[in-house]
Amino acid sequence: MNILITGTNGFIGKVLCDKLIADGYHVRGAVRGITQMTVLPSGLERVQVGDIDSETDWSEALDGINVVIHLAARVHVMDDVADDPLAEFRKVNTAGTLNLARQAVAAGVKRFVFISSIKVNGEGTGDGELGTGRGKWRNVFTERNVPCPQDAYAVSKWEAEQGLLKITEETGLEVVIIRPPLVYGLGVKANFRSLIKWVGKGVPLPLGAVHNKRSFVALDNLVSFIIHCIDHPKAANEVFLISDGKDVSTTELLQKVAKAFGKSVLLVPAPVSLMTFFAKLLGKGDMADRLFGSLQVDSSKARDLLGWEPVVSMDEGLNLQIRQKK
Repeated sequence: MNILITGTNGFIGKVLCDKLIADGYHVRGAVRGITQMTVLPSGLERVQVGDIDSETDWSEALDGINVVIHLAARVHVMDDVADDPLAEFRKVNTAGTLNLARQAVAAGVKRFVFISSIKVNGEGTGDGELGTGRGKWRNVFTERNVPCPQDAYAVSKWEAEQGLLKITEETGLEVVIIRPPLVYGLGVKANFRSLIKWVGKGVPLPLGAVHNKRSFVALDNLVSFIIHCIDHPKAANEVFLISDGKDVSTTELLQKVAKAFGKSVLLVPAPVSLMTFFAKLLGKGDMADRLFGSLQVDSSKARDLLGWEPVVSMDEGLNLQIRQKK
């Protein structure tokens, strides 16, 4: 089977390419420019496509391809300086994706695997009281939720999903949509990398009393699931939410990271309301939402419909990341 992967030089793409090549697939990687070609996995056929938008010519990249795995995207950024962020996200994530899909149909591609985002469902889940002493309920995202994208990045991904499903109806192209939550592993960036860095240095953190619940997915688990979707007949034209299957609080996550380092961490139980107040004063409200808010996904559809199981636990995934980092 011949597979085209976009975003081959990214956090997920490099590991996915290595795994597919090791499993005996013929993998072609689309790169934007010559400078990227020197850092891609060995054994990968490379093809230069330039910038991804509605005008990208994919004819050379798609020649003889059976399956496309589309990872490339304009990613979510905390402080976007673009004059019109939505237009910039749409250019790559929506128009660029649909242009690739239409050309894939013309080239005879059978299946198109699209890596979307849990942000299509919304920014977070929460809990509340059932009333009359019946306890609490906790909201969990599923594939059945009405999408609620709230920023430009999420909107562009949701519009791409809708466009892909329309192409499926019109052409018969099999589409698989995967919405992962935060992916962790060697090379992870942003807040997760900062947390690991702080714990590794033994920095005391005021995060000892955070009782949220968040879903994560280890890089190895996401790569495993993507490969599972390459030719599974029941994956066609389905949307999947994927996770490790065990949700943790920020406090529990930091304790697990410390355990992976083989050291203790000093977590001070500061009031979450106070930390949130000061974070918003400093313009860090988004960071506070990620540290203190809940975001849980139900990934049972992936297990029940496709028979997939995570290949590593969260503890194993963190241990692997810390060991490789050392």
